[in-house]
Order: sequence, then structure tokens, then C-alpha cells
Amino acid sequence: MSDPTVPASVFKARCLALLDEVATTHRSLVITKHGVPVARVVPIEASALGAGSVTLLAGGDDEFFSVADEEAWDGH
Repeated sequence: MSDPTVPASVFKARCLALLDEVATTHRSLVITKHGVPVARVVPIEASALGAGSVTLLAGGDDEFFSVADEEAWDGH
């Protein structure tokens, strides 16, 4: 039995309802663009929530959290 598919435009319009469906049915959902699968939304097992930790490995936070135009960010 294959996972149901949903076009990206439908996913965008009904995102919250589709996420609720995945959570309720515990069944994955495949998102397509022009009929080609591009992503999968998968349910999270309750036992997996809070089961571990994540460590970000990077040269510095600036490369991930910087604003491209800081003057625009400051309102100037």
C-alpha cells in the first residue's frame, strides 16, 4: 500500500488539516510538484519526542543567523 500523494498547491492551501491527518492516521503523505514526488511528511512516534538532543556543528552562528542587510533590519 503506497502513501497518498498531494500536489504542493493543495498542501500549501490545506497544510494544517493535512498535518492533523498525518498525526491522526499515523500514515505518511507524499508531496508532489508537477506529479513528481519532492517531499514526504511522516508522523512522529510519541516515544521519539524528547528522546534525545541535537547539537549544531558550525563554524559560527553568524553564518546561520545573520541578516543579509543589517541596515534594512534596523529600520534605516
